[in-house]
Amino acid sequence: MSKKNQKKRILSGMRPTGKMHLGNFVGALENWVELQNSSKYKNYHLIADYHVLTTDTNSDHILDNTLDMISDWLAVGIDPEKSPIFRQSQIKEHTELHLILSMLITKARLERNPTLKEQLKDLNMENVTYGHLGYPVLQAADIMLYRGEVVPVGEDQAPHVEITREIARRFNKTYGKVFPVPKTKLTNFARLPGLDRKKMSKSIGNTIMISDPKEEIQKKMMKAITDPQKIRLHDPGRPEVCLVFTYHQKFNPDEEEEIAKNCRSGDLGCVECKKRCAAAINEFLDPFREKRNYYAENKDEVLDIIRDGEKRAREVARETMDMVHDAMKIG
Repeated sequence: MSKKNQKKRILSGMRPTGKMHLGNFVGALENWVELQNSSKYKNYHLIADYHVLTTDTNSDHILDNTLDMISDWLAVGIDPEKSPIFRQSQIKEHTELHLILSMLITKARLERNPTLKEQLKDLNMENVTYGHLGYPVLQAADIMLYRGEVVPVGEDQAPHVEITREIARRFNKTYGKVFPVPKTKLTNFARLPGLDRKKMSKSIGNTIMISDPKEEIQKKMMKAITDPQKIRLHDPGRPEVCLVFTYHQKFNPDEEEEIAKNCRSGDLGCVECKKRCAAAINEFLDPFREKRNYYAENKDEVLDIIRDGEKRAREVARETMDMVHDAMKIG
C-alpha cells in the first residue's frame, strides 16, 4: 500500500474510572466510533492505568474499573478487531520511551503547562509529584510509541499535544528522524451537562450511566432541573434554558421542534416532558444494553479482548523502540 493510501494512526485513551456515563459517550466515545469507521484513520485505544497514579496512588480498583469501562466501550461500538484496546501498564515500552523523552524537556517547560495549572486548581493540590508534573511526557510517549500522526482533542488538551510535538521534533533533531510530528485535530467535543446542569461527574452523582436500567433512568430524569420560571403545568416555558430540552435535542431530535413549541405555549408540562425524554434516552440506549449486559457477565472475555489488543499493540511498540535504539545507537 502506498503511503498516500495508508490510514493515519490515532492514539486515544482514558483513565480507567469504571462505568461510563452519557457525558463520556457524547464527549468522546461517539467520536471514537466515527473515527474508527472512517477510511482515513487507524485507531489505537489506550487504557491509561498508569495515569491514574498521577492523582491517586490507590490501585486497588484499577482492574475492576478497567473491565467496567471496556464493557461500555464495546457496547457502544468500539470494535477491538479494528481498534486494538490495551493497558498502558502491560506494554513496558511506554515506560522506557517515557524515560528517554523525559531527558528532552525541562522542568520549567512542564511547569508552564496551562492544563497542569488548571488541574491543580480543580483538584485543590498544593504539592505536585514528579509523576504528575511529567504527565504530559508520559502522554507524549503514549502517542509517539504508536507513531501517532493525528491527535483528536478538545481545546483544553491542545497544550499537551504541543508538548508532544516539541518532544518529537527534539528527538528527531537530536538522534535522527523516527517520529512523525503529530498534528492536533481540534474537535468540538460536545458537552452534555449533568442532571443539575453542572459538569456530568460520578463524583457528584449527577449522571445517567450507559449501564443504568430503564427504571433508574426514568427515576433520575424526574430530578432533572428544568426552567425555574415554569412552575405550574400551563406556565409558558423557555426550552433554551431547560436542561431536559438539551437532552431532547441529543436523544430525541425528531420531536425537538414539537416539544419546544408546546413548552413555550404551556401545553407541555415538565413532568410529561421528562417522561418523554427518559423514554427517548432508553430507546437510544436499547441497542447497547444487551451487549453491555453480556460483557458485564463475561468479564473473562473482556480481559481476553484486552490481552489480544496488548499483543497487537506490543508488536508496534517493539518496532518503534527498535527504531529508537538504532537512532540512538544503543541497540
